[in-house]
Amino acid sequence: MEAFDPAELPELLKLYYRRLFPYGQYYRWLNYGGVVKNYFQHREFSFTLKDDIYIRFQSFNNQSELEKEMQKMNPYKIDIGAVYSHRPNQHNTVKLGAFQAQEKELVFDIDMTDYDDVRRCCSSADICSKCWTLMTMAIRIIDRALKEDFGFKHRLWVYSGRRGVHCWVCDESVRKLSSAVRSGIVEYLSLVKGGQDVKKKVHLSEKIHPFVRSVGEDSMKFKLCLIYLKSMNIIKKYFEQYALVDQDILENKESWDKILALVPEIMRDELQQGFQRHSNSLQRWENLKNTINKFQKNNKNDRCGPWLEWEIMLQYCFPRLDINVSKGINHLLKSPFSVHPKTGRISVPIDLQKVDQFDPFTVPTISSICHELDVSSTKEEKEKGAESDIKPRTRDYKKTSLAPFIKVFEQFLENLDKSRKGELLKKSDLQKDF
Repeated sequence: MEAFDPAELPELLKLYYRRLFPYGQYYRWLNYGGVVKNYFQHREFSFTLKDDIYIRFQSFNNQSELEKEMQKMNPYKIDIGAVYSHRPNQHNTVKLGAFQAQEKELVFDIDMTDYDDVRRCCSSADICSKCWTLMTMAIRIIDRALKEDFGFKHRLWVYSGRRGVHCWVCDESVRKLSSAVRSGIVEYLSLVKGGQDVKKKVHLSEKIHPFVRSVGEDSMKFKLCLIYLKSMNIIKKYFEQYALVDQDILENKESWDKILALVPEIMRDELQQGFQRHSNSLQRWENLKNTINKFQKNNKNDRCGPWLEWEIMLQYCFPRLDINVSKGINHLLKSPFSVHPKTGRISVPIDLQKVDQFDPFTVPTISSICHELDVSSTKEEKEKGAESDIKPRTRDYKKTSLAPFIKVFEQFLENLDKSRKGELLKKSDLQKDF
C-alpha cells in the first residue's frame, strides 16, 4: 500500500474530490428519494479546512452545488449534521429561536480510546490487530440489538479512518426520533459505566435492565435480560482468543490485580493464591470460574452470583458508546468517504456480512487510490491514445481499491430504495381501500 505523507494531502484531496469521491451515491443517500421537500437543502454540512479552519452551517441546493463547493474547498474533513427547519447557510437571517434541528439519523460513535483501561497492547490513538477485535465485537453486539430488539432495518457502519467506527441508522421513523427517545435507546445499549476512577463498571445484579423490569427479581436470577444474554453469546466466541491469548489479561500480578478489584473481597486471597499456582491466562481464567462457582455454592452470596464472570467479560469486551453523539439531534458526525488527515485512510462503509474480515490496516489511503488512478490512466493512455480523454470520469473510483467499499454503500442504498418503494405502495394500496 502506498505510504501516506500528510504534506501531500492538499494535492491528493484535489484529485480525490475531482475524480474519486462518490457524489452520486452520496447525494442519493442524503436526499432519501427526494420525497420530502427541501430535505437535502436543509441538511447541515461542516468542513474542516487546512490549518483547522472550521466552517459550519454549509448547505447546498443539489448534488452539483455540493460537488462544486467540495472541489473548491477541498476539505480535510467533512461532518454531517441535522436537517433543520430552514437552510443552514441562511441561519443568520432567521428569527432568533426559529432555526431548529428537526431530523437526523440515529448515530453511534465507538472510539478505541474509551477502552484504554482494558486493552494492554495499545493506548490513545494507536490500534493493532489484537485490539481491533473490540470493534468487531462492538459492531456485532450493537447491530444485533438495533436489528432484533428495535427492528431498525437500515444501518450503515463506517470505519472512522483511524481508531473507531460509526453507525448511521437511517430508517425514516428513526430520523424523526426526539432526543429523549434517542437517549433511551443509547441508555439501553450502555452497560459499562463510570470514569477512570471507577474500578468496577458493570453491575448486572444491582440494577435490573428496563427490558426485564416487568418480570421481577426471581426471574432475573434464572434469565438475565435479552441484551446481556445475546451479547454474551457474541462475546463468548471471541473472549478466549481476544482476552486470554491476545490481551493476556491475567499475565502477571499487575494485570490480574485489575480483575481481582472486580470481585468481592472474600474471594480475593484464594484467587491470588490460585493465580500464582498457574502459568498463563487461560489456566487462571479457569481457576477464576471454579472459584466463583465454589463461593456461590458455599456462601449463597449474591455478589458471588452466576453473573460475576459475565460482569468481568462485559467490562473487558462490551461496546462503549459516546452517549452525547447519539442523543443530540444537532450533533455532527464525520461523514462516510471523508479522509482522515493523519492516517490518510478513507472512512469506508463496512460490509456487515464480512465484519470479521474487516482489517483497518488494509483500508485504502488517499495516496494509494490516487496512485492506482494514475497507473490506470497512464495504462489507458498508452493503450488508446487520446481516446481516453473523452471517457466519462464518473467511474474513476472503479479503477481503484475504493470500488468494493462503494459497492457496499450501493447495496445499502438499494435496500433503502426498496424499503421506500414498499412504503409508498403500501400507502397507495391503503388509499385505494378507502
